[in-house]
Amino acid sequence: MIVTIWRHGTAEEGVNDRLRELTGNGRDDVAFGSHQFHAACLVRHISHPQKILYSPLVRTAQTAELLAAAFTRASLAAEKALQPGSSVAAVDAAVDGFIGTDPNQHLLLVSHQPLVSRLIEHYLGAGADVPFLIPGGLVTLALETTAPACARLQFWALPPEYEAGV
Repeated sequence: MIVTIWRHGTAEEGVNDRLRELTGNGRDDVAFGSHQFHAACLVRHISHPQKILYSPLVRTAQTAELLAAAFTRASLAAEKALQPGSSVAAVDAAVDGFIGTDPNQHLLLVSHQPLVSRLIEHYLGAGADVPFLIPGGLVTLALETTAPACARLQFWALPPEYEAGV
């Protein structure tokens, strides 16, 4: 299974964290990034996402909607395990339901720091050579199971260029 971990785009400042929306630049970055990501998957013969799970906060929902516009066959669903303060174990439990159903399945997770960094370290192992995910950044992994150091890095990309790196 392929799993992409995508940090939400740049969000506006606000007192109520749950209601913060993407900025114009955040929207532009994610919209451009989704097209770059689409192309990077094609070049690497990686299936496009079939399912997009996102934290129920506004900025992640907006990010997921922009991604879904580029991947029109992907279904969207809010996932509490991806909200701030959640644990890697909770995300593992959410992802476990998709593992083994189709080896070419691609699941896209939209979440927040520090959870996205914890997930990357969990799946790739300590010392993984992946840059810190700034808002709008992504990492794509090949995942056979949800366990520590069980994944292989496919590529990563950061705004504003979204040039895929390995």
